[in-house]
Amino acid sequence: MTRTDTPSAWDERTQLTTFLDYARATARAKCEGVSPEDARKAPLPGSPLMTLCGLISHLRWVEYWWFQVVFLGEEDEGPWTDEDPDREMRIAVDIPLADLLSEYEEQAARYRELVAEHSLDDKAERPIRDGRHVDLRWILLHLIEETARHNGHLDILRELADGRTGA
Repeated sequence: MTRTDTPSAWDERTQLTTFLDYARATARAKCEGVSPEDARKAPLPGSPLMTLCGLISHLRWVEYWWFQVVFLGEEDEGPWTDEDPDREMRIAVDIPLADLLSEYEEQAARYRELVAEHSLDDKAERPIRDGRHVDLRWILLHLIEETARHNGHLDILRELADGRTGA
């Protein structure tokens, strides 16, 4: 898939899905060519879970949460627990980055199909914290924001790891 933020059409759905795919592709690009050791490093003293592996795992599981658990109303089978709410980041250092990226891309392909099959106005099965049921449009916007924010973290970690910037 080509990494671009320019949609092929100007309708709302195409613009939203193009930006989410662009943010996903940017996350993958930030990880290209990084060593396995650097992918597991947590160089920020105040953020021991902030690793390239941990962030890719987090992005994968955040999409799972919003699409499968909140939107579709499926049972939550994520890796987190009440005792360890950030477990998806903690266990990621034991998984090769290539595997995490592959899972993330495979899942993104499934979610592209899910989005194509629903109206942007369709409401989530489960409410958010304030009790409201968001629509698919809001979930896409939220995931664009979440992924873009973590791309900034990936950028910093990559520069600290081996000096690579850009992408």
